[in-house]
Amino acid sequence: MITNEKKKLAQWAMEFALKNGCQASRIIIYGGTNSSFEIRDMKIDRLTQASESGMTIQCFVDGRYASFSTNRLEKEELEKFIADGIASTRYLAEDKARTLPDPSLYYRGGGADLQLLDQRFDSIRPDDKIALAMQVCDEIMGKDSRILSSTSSYSDQVSSRYMIASNGFEGETANSSYSLLGGVSIKEEGSEARPESYWYDSSIFYDTLIKKGIGTKALERTIRKLGQKKTTSGKYRMVVDNMNSSRLLSPVINALYGSSIQQNNSFMLNKLSQKVASHKLSLTDEPHTPQSPGARYFDSEGIATRRLPVFEEGVLRTYYIDVYNANKLDTAPTIGSPSILTMPLGDKDVDGLVSIVEKGILVTGLNGGNCNSSTGDFSYGVEGFLIENGKPAQPVSEMNITGNMLTLWSNLAEAGKDTRRSSSWKIPSLLFDDVDFSGL
Repeated sequence: MITNEKKKLAQWAMEFALKNGCQASRIIIYGGTNSSFEIRDMKIDRLTQASESGMTIQCFVDGRYASFSTNRLEKEELEKFIADGIASTRYLAEDKARTLPDPSLYYRGGGADLQLLDQRFDSIRPDDKIALAMQVCDEIMGKDSRILSSTSSYSDQVSSRYMIASNGFEGETANSSYSLLGGVSIKEEGSEARPESYWYDSSIFYDTLIKKGIGTKALERTIRKLGQKKTTSGKYRMVVDNMNSSRLLSPVINALYGSSIQQNNSFMLNKLSQKVASHKLSLTDEPHTPQSPGARYFDSEGIATRRLPVFEEGVLRTYYIDVYNANKLDTAPTIGSPSILTMPLGDKDVDGLVSIVEKGILVTGLNGGNCNSSTGDFSYGVEGFLIENGKPAQPVSEMNITGNMLTLWSNLAEAGKDTRRSSSWKIPSLLFDDVDFSGL
């Protein structure tokens, strides 16, 4: 947590900036620690530990804006640093769109604890962290003669942030996170192929981190890849598992950012309140969900978050517009970025979605590719399984899916129920109709 002394230093820095030429200022004090332990074939491969603390000074000077950061937090040094920063800002081009938010938009406090900080973070011993990573690796080593290598890692992080703005905002946040990962590569007999895969879990709290079965799951996912090959090109029903569904949604969310809209670089331009996707696509931003990654009461500018419909039965309801781009567009800001994206859940997990597909492809990996932000045209490499009569059959790889994002999401047929709790985007496995696959 940020100490009272650090908060007073931030308040002093803001007042100093205002007295020395800033018409407005925002000060951010931040700090945190992180550690990671990486294991390869039951041997410690790398240990890292780091801590940081610093201050960011955002200056609004004569219609110009600049941001400066330093980890030297003595007043004597800060005085010169801030004064030099203000002088440098005056050399920049004027940009009237750079302003602080209207104070009426700020979060004013009073929200219940979102429970994002593990109070026992500092009590967990390094020996216990290493033991967890070793256990993941041990679940892999010696379990199959084809294994070429096994890797695992444990990592954790705690961070805190205090922000104050000259027109009335004050707020602070603190977060913790833990993650455990296992990875495997194996040799396929009679082939040059070296299938590999991984599995992981992450959590805000150490006690709820899944600590067993990570390595076992990683090995199972790798073995399932044996015998991968291309299949016949054509239109297929596509099931995308919950490890990859968010990646398919990402270009859609990126197209909603104010920067993309303002620069006319979005395939969602001028589509507000229009039906742009299947009626099965409903998406809501739920920022105040306790004990969930992404939960927050305010964004990076101090604007209060709120429940925000993004899509309602395929109709686009909002853009993510920060203050700068709102000023450029002469519109009201909404919020700078998503917090927790949620979808109404169906009644099937990924296996259930596969079971209703007579002929299709289950996608379990996206390997490179891109999406044109202006048009929505995309091409991604994929791997997974051919689906026949409701069951995964032949493993497939070296195939591409191509199309347009608007068409793809218009073909969303069903959402599953299997979201990953460790993600701020609660997107389950998804079923799409009529997706173009290219292979043989």
